[in-house]
Amino acid sequence: MSLTTPNNIAGISCCVYSVGVCFTKVAHMPNQPKVYLNGSFVDKNKAFVSVMDRGFLFGDGVYEVFPSYNRHVFGLDSHLSRLQKGLKSIQIQNPYSLNEWKSIIHKVIELNPENNNQAVYLQITRGCDQDRKHTYGDIDPTIYIQSSAFNTRSKKELLKGAEAITQDDIRWSQCNTKATSLLPNIMYAQMAKNLEIEEVILCRNGIVTECSSSNVFIVKNECLYTHPKGSYILPGITREAVLSCATACGIQTVEKEFSKNDLLEADEVWVTSSTREVVPITLVDRLKVGSGMVGEVWRSIYEHYQAIKVNQ
Repeated sequence: MSLTTPNNIAGISCCVYSVGVCFTKVAHMPNQPKVYLNGSFVDKNKAFVSVMDRGFLFGDGVYEVFPSYNRHVFGLDSHLSRLQKGLKSIQIQNPYSLNEWKSIIHKVIELNPENNNQAVYLQITRGCDQDRKHTYGDIDPTIYIQSSAFNTRSKKELLKGAEAITQDDIRWSQCNTKATSLLPNIMYAQMAKNLEIEEVILCRNGIVTECSSSNVFIVKNECLYTHPKGSYILPGITREAVLSCATACGIQTVEKEFSKNDLLEADEVWVTSSTREVVPITLVDRLKVGSGMVGEVWRSIYEHYQAIKVNQ
């Protein structure tokens, strides 16, 4: 093995050999975001987990995403309640109390002061075992939290409308657990990205369920419809907020199954999530939704949602 000249690749000091690259150390990277990992707040580039972590090997864990506006988390109690249900459903003991979670999450936000609005990502895996096997013993969970800057779209941008397509829902039958094993969702989301559209709306046996990473609503004759809670959809926190907004605005809401034909014949279609908020869809499968313009019901919900998120 013959040593050649030292090199620097993307800030990483290394020595190049005839058979490959030997990495020696990572150069200092300024303004590293702070993250939380298993009891410590550390620079993101210094946060590492074992290759034996079951989250890495199996996707064995759950997660949450919290939107924070001006350093205040929107719907925090609801997110933490859903986290507890997810942990219980896959038999992982919740490692912290409600107040402990809140303290850690707020500290992560505080340690990243350059971002006024943040999307806080929290993941809990079953933890690390001695070897890769499907079964597990008594192991401690791995807890990771990070925050990223995010910007909401302006009303002017949203009023342009967005596009979606439909696809068969091939996911498992416990979609109400916010599990980290997201391969089908990833494939649908990548499909949307490749097509330069907003979302992929999923249908199971002709019934609209939800989207790759959001819930879906339709409006027909000024009544708002969305799939009922159950094993085929994630009980979205933004979904609940939108239903509350509709009630406050005097808009009738119905949680019931609706078909792909109902979707295509709707007056309005929206998708909702914590970081997207409420996005109006004006094209589905290249067909106009209603008039092809953003509807009046969406406008009412949008205004009310903006009010409650800043006055929480």
